[in-house]
Amino acid sequence: MASFSDDDARKVAAVLGAEKIVKEKDHFRLKISNRAEKRVLILEIYPEILLGRTRGMLIVIYTGNSHLQLHNCSGYVISEELGEITFVAETEKYLSGLVVEKGASCSLYSSLDRRLISSDFTKLGVEVMLSGVALSLAEDIINPDKEQN
Repeated sequence: MASFSDDDARKVAAVLGAEKIVKEKDHFRLKISNRAEKRVLILEIYPEILLGRTRGMLIVIYTGNSHLQLHNCSGYVISEELGEITFVAETEKYLSGLVVEKGASCSLYSSLDRRLISSDFTKLGVEVMLSGVALSLAEDIINPDKEQN
């Protein structure tokens, strides 16, 4: 991902129904609440930060009972229909994804074999199938040169 702009932050905030968005010196901070289920999620997006010896994009989630990080985020996919954003990090062999939902919930899928998202999900166990389906939404940014049917 080349950059994450103010416009990107506004798009993410709109889809997630963020009640608050703050631009800090080095990151964006969004607050997403679900009053009915008494959940609050804080999403922090660091467009470029030192990650050891290299610089990259960092996605951080804070909830009442968890703290998640996705290092070296390479892109994101907005699903307005599902009310969620999928942040993706990738290597030559593996994918990881952090899905943030409008209802102030999130899911992490880590170190999936890249081939999984293009496989026949009916041949997979339910546990594996869920991660493949979740990250298949990001296939366009993961495989941008793949021909569309």
